[in-house]
Amino acid sequence: MEMDAGWLKDHVRDIPDFPKSGVTFKDITPLLGNEEAFRFSIDALVAAFEGGSVDRVLGIEARGFILAAPVAYRLGAGFVPVRKAGKLPWEVEKEEYVLEYGTDLLEIHGDAVQPGERVLIIDDVLATGGTAAATIRLVEKLGGEVAAIGFALELAFLDGRSRLGGHHVTSLLTYE
Repeated sequence: MEMDAGWLKDHVRDIPDFPKSGVTFKDITPLLGNEEAFRFSIDALVAAFEGGSVDRVLGIEARGFILAAPVAYRLGAGFVPVRKAGKLPWEVEKEEYVLEYGTDLLEIHGDAVQPGERVLIIDDVLATGGTAAATIRLVEKLGGEVAAIGFALELAFLDGRSRLGGHHVTSLLTYE
């Protein structure tokens, strides 16, 4: 089901020079706080992936959690948090990645995805693709299969999609 999400741009706030000079941060907090925009976003992400078989929905810290958990619930799948280093209390797999403004480390519990499970990755923004690419590598380390990847926003001018290995990607809003 195709949904026109263009109106959601009215609920995304630009924050210039954050987290560093020259970067314009796309803040989805107003979108999350508006019940109509939030409901639409969850419904549209679910609609984009409803036809496929998904065992787990991975949410990338932190805003990815907010979107991924209700998507997992609606798809009848488990939810798995992908966290920044040092936040998970058990054995983890780790993957370093490059952001548009530095480097960071992602972790997932070592038993969060079982071999052969189909995984949907959800995050708030696709920028350079580093975070999503690191999450793909984590899923593959655990023997899972990336079924698809979904985002609320895509900053197409940063060409992050090219780093996602040809996986099926859905973005509700695209900024050219």
